[in-house]
Amino acid sequence: MLKKSLLFILVALPLAGPSLCQEKGDQTAPPILRHEIVVSATRIETPAKEIASSITVITRMDLEKSKKSTVLEFLQDVLGTAIIQNGGKGSASSTLLRGSNSEHVLIMLDGVELNDPMNPSRSYDLAHFSLDNVEQIEILRGPQSTLYGSDALGGVVNVLTRRGRGKPQFFLSSNGGSHHTFQAAAGLSGSGKSINYSLGLSRSTTGGISAASTAYPGNAERDGYKNLSFSGRLGVNLKKNIEADVIVRSVKARTDIDSFGGPIGDDPNSTQDYRSFFLRGQFRALLAGNRWEQKLGVSYIHSDRQNENPVDDLHPYDSEKGTFKSSLAKIDWQNNLFFHPANTLTFGLDLEREQGESEYHSTGTWGPYDSLFPLRKADRAGIYVQDQVRLSGRFFATAGVRLDHHGLSGFALTYRFAPAYFWETTGTKFKATIGTGFKSPSLYQLYAPGTTMGPVGNEQLKPEENMGWDVGIEQHFLGGRLQAGVTYFSSDYRNLIDFRFDAGYINVGKARTRGLEISAEARPANDLDLRAGYTRLEAKDLDSGADLLRRPRDKFSASLDYGFLNKWALHVGLVYVGKRPDKDYSVWPYPDVILSGYTLLDAALSFDLSQRLQVFGRLDNMLDQKYEFVYGYGTPRFSAYAGVRVSWQ
Repeated sequence: MLKKSLLFILVALPLAGPSLCQEKGDQTAPPILRHEIVVSATRIETPAKEIASSITVITRMDLEKSKKSTVLEFLQDVLGTAIIQNGGKGSASSTLLRGSNSEHVLIMLDGVELNDPMNPSRSYDLAHFSLDNVEQIEILRGPQSTLYGSDALGGVVNVLTRRGRGKPQFFLSSNGGSHHTFQAAAGLSGSGKSINYSLGLSRSTTGGISAASTAYPGNAERDGYKNLSFSGRLGVNLKKNIEADVIVRSVKARTDIDSFGGPIGDDPNSTQDYRSFFLRGQFRALLAGNRWEQKLGVSYIHSDRQNENPVDDLHPYDSEKGTFKSSLAKIDWQNNLFFHPANTLTFGLDLEREQGESEYHSTGTWGPYDSLFPLRKADRAGIYVQDQVRLSGRFFATAGVRLDHHGLSGFALTYRFAPAYFWETTGTKFKATIGTGFKSPSLYQLYAPGTTMGPVGNEQLKPEENMGWDVGIEQHFLGGRLQAGVTYFSSDYRNLIDFRFDAGYINVGKARTRGLEISAEARPANDLDLRAGYTRLEAKDLDSGADLLRRPRDKFSASLDYGFLNKWALHVGLVYVGKRPDKDYSVWPYPDVILSGYTLLDAALSFDLSQRLQVFGRLDNMLDQKYEFVYGYGTPRFSAYAGVRVSWQ
């Protein structure tokens, strides 16, 4: 009865929208002006009208309306994106774009790659990335190696930090609810004559759910999670046309994990401690009468994972302990030459060194086992150039080329061409892109020591490669109050690195992904925004002919944002994910299984008691769906949270 009442309210409120949010004399809703400026598609601020790339932008307003707490939660709704997670909050996660592998998606913070050198495939886990100090998230689909180098075969997720503006603002926020969850956050931001600042601090804890799903016997123990995150950005105007920024982000987290998914996968005392530190200093100067912009950045990233699993009543003879450490140091120099309003030339240089080491020990019924990965390093360098053209306010195009060199796997040459034509009379944009991408072998794939069963690492590995293209059309209706788009995409992967017991890691894999993305966005009335997206995907392993695991063939998402009575704000989100192939890794020889489709309905409602005080609530999985991202692993059922936010200015 409660769920039916909630659904009735969520449907009835938008229908009453115009009478609640419009005055009698105002019957025309304003056009959609969201996402006017994007950065990731060209490495410089560019109007969305001029972009041919397929890009989704999540603004700070979107982040605040939904009351979600992590980047990963937002990506679940994004067009062409699939999220995989082995359990509840803090569990290992993967992000897939257009059917790619997770290691083929480059995750960045303010344009700096975060992919972990000590992950076996060099992917990045977004499970610990909170929304502190986040201004915008840009998801760029398709090969992007021409601008960003290795790992960007499937696309890029770029998280942009907030820059402080205006009078000092301070806020405190806390919320709690299902699964013994509690979250608290604080932030301070502002700017002065020559300085700007933005700081964020958050703490979250949850009793969690069982990572090994309780739908299978022997899995009753909850797996908790704790996260303490700090982020900050400080900017200084050194002199006219010269400015500097320092960006820092630190995360400390602990996750309770289970042995595996499926029956009797529970482990009552297995934990992972995660720590990461990000530091970046960057300088920006405008020279030659503001026609030459230079950006110089120096970045350092360090991460440390420690797994510990002592003996317990369920595993009296089994224990394990592992430590994994990595770091990345990078220097990047970007130049933008504004020759003419119709032409911008961008070129630059990247230099970086990554290193990592690990140590693993275990005991069991078959005796002790030790695996040592001594400190290994790899150097990479890349140079790129891109030309951006604008003609008559109608034709826009970018063309670029990049050359990278990896100290061991050698050279990689990539290119990209992205034209778009905007027909203003009809509000129609035609767009297309074609480009190539590459991924250098990871430290583990290159140097992992062999075992008694055979070799593992292979220093002769070559980069993985792909070529991808897309073509689409975007249409504006009703003076911009309704926008719709359709894009067809295709990508071919080759030289994929695979593991064979007799040979270790080798370049043998081939795959193809292709599909259709359909999106629509409407503003039928003031303070009422509607969005919807559908992705049809085909992802094949070309060697075996089988569908790639855990990629949904069909995905649909929709959202509603509605403000009413000048104090209330409602957000409703719906996601449908279709059936996906998987394997049962709890038994040998790993039989094929099909994961059922599922529908998630979430909602958030906030009320401004005053200019400084807001109360809010959030409902997740309102349909109480039973579903799995990965076979055998649990996901949260219906959950409810409530909180309060206090702000001063």
